[in-house]
Amino acid sequence: MTASPDLAEAEYILPLRWSEDSRLEELTEYLRVLSGWIRVTVVDGSPPEVFEAHRRAWQGLVRHIRPEPGIGRNGKAAGVITGVRSSGSEFLVLADDDVRYTLPGLRRLVALLGDAELVRPQNYFLQWPWHARWDTARSLLNRAFGSDYPGTLGVRRSILEAAGGYDADVLFENLELIRTIEAAGGRQIRADGLYVGRIPPASAHFRGQRVRQAYDSFAQPARLAAELSLLPLLCWAARRPARLVAVLAASVALAEAGRRRHGGAAVFPPGSALWAPCWVLERAVCSWLAVGLRLAGGVHYAGGRIPRAGTSARQLRRRHRTQAAAAPVQRRGGQQAWL
Repeated sequence: MTASPDLAEAEYILPLRWSEDSRLEELTEYLRVLSGWIRVTVVDGSPPEVFEAHRRAWQGLVRHIRPEPGIGRNGKAAGVITGVRSSGSEFLVLADDDVRYTLPGLRRLVALLGDAELVRPQNYFLQWPWHARWDTARSLLNRAFGSDYPGTLGVRRSILEAAGGYDADVLFENLELIRTIEAAGGRQIRADGLYVGRIPPASAHFRGQRVRQAYDSFAQPARLAAELSLLPLLCWAARRPARLVAVLAASVALAEAGRRRHGGAAVFPPGSALWAPCWVLERAVCSWLAVGLRLAGGVHYAGGRIPRAGTSARQLRRRHRTQAAAAPVQRRGGQQAWL
């Protein structure tokens, strides 16, 4: 076991791209508090006028930079890679713009990086509009079968350097990052009991993400097959109401099991599991709509399309073995090229 790092050795990297600033005041207040705990870099891909407004608001609080061009089509991944490349810290906290750490949670995440290359906490919503409860059911079902996919991760910079970075041309960028680190030999801690708050999106944004989230399952073929089977299963069950009730009740029971794991009942409200049938019905339909998007060339993203959800773990392991066997590429000055 190595000594646990502290916040003085770490850096917080926040990629964002905003077209309007309705949340600027709230985020600025969070950054003001956060910057008193840890160095903060915001990688801002917003349009010029919005970028300038952010520069003025955050001057003296954070390091505010633009993403490097040409990294990849996924803007969030490009922001993360830019932040990692520009950082001098080994211990990095990567977080979406809606994530809200407390000081104890941030300290614990960074301390866990003393024993792993990747730390994967659990997000929960800080407010509970209807769509936050709906989306929480997805998280609870993920927890019932393993771990959820949060909007924040702790990583060591050196493992990303060893891996040569990760692919910024896939849709499910968090899974791609996790798989890349594991393929490079990194150890993962699934900190399912480390709860980090996040602000729910606007309801219109939530509705717009339904098919896109279903598309992520193309990176997990077994999961995709299970989700595609939901619609035929529900159609079969609907022929007898008692059968349909049993199927939907099973989803509630699984979600409740996920809610209770690792003390989750402390942050997930009672009744959260009752929304599981809504999510199951949504995914039963959206999985097939995602198939249609795949046949059409991929998900619309920033004026183009992203056809790939992610790279398989097997392919990433094979790629890393090939890279490890090759001689290091040397840049001028003797530094190893990466990312």
